[in-house]
Amino acid sequence: MSKDDGITTLRIVAAVVERADGRHLLVRKRGTEAFMQVGGKIEPGEEPLAALVREFEEEVGLRLDPADVESLGRFGAPAANEPDHVVDAHAYRVRLRPGAEIAVRAELEELVWIDPADPVASYPIAPLSRDLLVAAGH
Repeated sequence: MSKDDGITTLRIVAAVVERADGRHLLVRKRGTEAFMQVGGKIEPGEEPLAALVREFEEEVGLRLDPADVESLGRFGAPAANEPDHVVDAHAYRVRLRPGAEIAVRAELEELVWIDPADPVASYPIAPLSRDLLVAAGH
């Protein structure tokens, strides 16, 4: 985390999770409104991929195989749930294997599977999440 001109930068990881049918996972944390990718803050000294594996298992109960993970690069965006914060996100595409079970855990309250070609929804989507759907080719 770093501060610059009153804006705090959060170092995070985010997973663009794709199911075999092409739908993408978005989650909502308890007490918030915006849906976003699975992910979270990178701990001091932690490598981004290790943070992704840890956050993924904590939030949706699935241990990732690094073979199913592809880097999408780094992205910046306003933080969805924290005013005066921006995110510096290491983003990854995660292709779920058929039969993979996803469940709401930890601080999550809800999950949805969206059509990335038409992500218009009755719920707000975090700025970074919109950018990542585009970066993933949708």
